[in-house]
Amino acid sequence: MKKTCASLALVMVLAACGSETEKTETVTILTHDSFGITEEQIAVFEEETGYELITIAPGDGGVLVNQLILNKDNPQADGVYGLDTFIVGTVLEEDLLDPYTSGNLPDSATDLVVDESLTPIDQGEVCINVDTAWFEENGIAEPETLEDLREPQYAELLALIDPVSSSPGFAFLAATVAEYGDDWEEYWTDLFAGGARIASGWSDAYYADFSGADGNGPYPLVLSYSSSPAAAPDTDYLPSTCVRQVEYAGVVSNAANPEGAQAFIDFMLTEDVQASIPNTMYMYPVDDSVALPEEWQESASLSGDPIIVDPGTIDRGGWLEAFTELR
Repeated sequence: MKKTCASLALVMVLAACGSETEKTETVTILTHDSFGITEEQIAVFEEETGYELITIAPGDGGVLVNQLILNKDNPQADGVYGLDTFIVGTVLEEDLLDPYTSGNLPDSATDLVVDESLTPIDQGEVCINVDTAWFEENGIAEPETLEDLREPQYAELLALIDPVSSSPGFAFLAATVAEYGDDWEEYWTDLFAGGARIASGWSDAYYADFSGADGNGPYPLVLSYSSSPAAAPDTDYLPSTCVRQVEYAGVVSNAANPEGAQAFIDFMLTEDVQASIPNTMYMYPVDDSVALPEEWQESASLSGDPIIVDPGTIDRGGWLEAFTELR
């Protein structure tokens, strides 16, 4: 009788240990290196779902796609966040994600859905930013359109970003293809001939080349974001040059924990996370019922009529090859 009770007690202890192990199941999310939610939000997610959140941030969106392709047969993550408009075409071609659209998706984001395997989480606009103080001090009218920028008087004042090495750089290249069609190479030829500079990345263009960031750069026009003026009060952006950039999340095909990935995607669309996106990732929420920070409302709201690029029309390799030959 004593042996039976002892055995029963041991079984109960082992069962309890097994239950604890199941309770701490992990969900692994592959993200770009600008991903950010607060420790408090992570705690809420883990408490509400029962999953321990693990994030892997190997680089930008292009790196995420490469990781998904390399690990297609043995995925290292359950979900992915940070796939933007200009790289999702490759994801869809390679069939890297399972169908899932979050039930938390607000009505304001339905027009951002491009495939049932991609849930829009946040959005932004890549735009030409202008140092308004510089133009006022020099008595020169600001440009207004993409067409204005190809004029030598403005091209020589313009700092752009290499589309080969930069996400905003490629977004702007895609915008010019969308606007100029087969004549896009001629447009870029005019920019180069006029003296436009090409920086390797956003930080170099904005903080080293742009006069509006700290007053030291020689270029009063720079490729950046519609959100940038929120941190630089003497700057603005040119609405007609803006191109929409949406960031998506998805469930990785053959994932070990697809339910956990779905829970993460749902959580990213909750009101608290959506409201924090401007401060944590410097993007705009896809839920337009969420109020933007006051400084964003004053000087960095979305343009309202951006250039829209269909991901299905993007020929990344072909465009970059043609661009490289132009330089």
